[in-house]
Amino acid sequence: MIGTHSGTFHCDEALACFMLKCLPEYKDAKIVRSRDPKVLDPLPILVDVGAVYDPAKNRFDHHQRGFSEVFGNGFNTKLSSAGLIYKHFGKKVLSALLPNVGEGETLDKLYMKIYGSFIQEIDGIDNGVLIKDGSQPQNYRISTDLSSRVRYLNPAWNEDSGDIDERFLKAVELTGQDFSQCVQRCAKVWLPARELVAEAIKNRFKIHESGSVVLFDSYCSWQSHLFEIEKEQKLETGSKPPALLYVLYPSGGKWRIQAIAEEEGSFTSRLPLPEPWRGVRGEELSKLTGIPGCVFAHASGFIGGNDTKEGVLAMAEASLKAAAEEPAKKKPKTDSSA
Repeated sequence: MIGTHSGTFHCDEALACFMLKCLPEYKDAKIVRSRDPKVLDPLPILVDVGAVYDPAKNRFDHHQRGFSEVFGNGFNTKLSSAGLIYKHFGKKVLSALLPNVGEGETLDKLYMKIYGSFIQEIDGIDNGVLIKDGSQPQNYRISTDLSSRVRYLNPAWNEDSGDIDERFLKAVELTGQDFSQCVQRCAKVWLPARELVAEAIKNRFKIHESGSVVLFDSYCSWQSHLFEIEKEQKLETGSKPPALLYVLYPSGGKWRIQAIAEEEGSFTSRLPLPEPWRGVRGEELSKLTGIPGCVFAHASGFIGGNDTKEGVLAMAEASLKAAAEEPAKKKPKTDSSA
């Protein structure tokens, strides 16, 4: 049996119960909802109740004074019962949902990704952690609003509560559906994209001698992976080579050149396309750049297009060359007669 508290329920213990029931030892376990120690103390595992955090005894509450457990590995949001269960059982849960993944680096990457993109939001909301505190970096992102949807399953103040335990089971089912969907998407969409991005970054010097141009022969979702891999490999950043500056990829039968942002989520590019190109389109842009097949350059310089792969490669080359020449243009002339 799995024990949790009775009364109004929340997203964290509903998800905690779902994750436990993914495991063979709790697959058929009954969920007991109570606040009576005489009922709870004999149970083999408790979540979100009991005022004790002791993994050795399978006690996973986070409400007690002095509790400050976090997931670690760069995540500093205080854990809810969902985060506690994921921290201690998460890899086993993922292995149960993804039997073909096995152990090792792949499982480790999924474990970290799913905490950051799904579980951490629930931890932060349940513990009242601010999404952003002043000028500090953002603590976490809300991407599912699952906590609100679970809250709405509770009876309203002017509504007959009926069987609240049945409502809780609906919450377990709802959190499980969203969690399982996230796990499957990370395994089948996020992970393959990461592998493509890692390979493209590895090959960047084959694309351009600067190492600043990353090319994809087919489009994939690359943004978050690029910044993560860049950080993991401790690559140089900034607005000049060998920092990663441009990504080239096919789109709608043509090709795009996209300036990489300063950081994930930023609207400021590290090296926008040259200012004279911005807002210019078609043949006029081709004449301006001397590059055939130009389609457009965005007014902010963050993206442009060409009919061919060779065209966007030429645009990247010309943009890098223009940026390298810019400091020389601004350098004050010396008086040779002095």
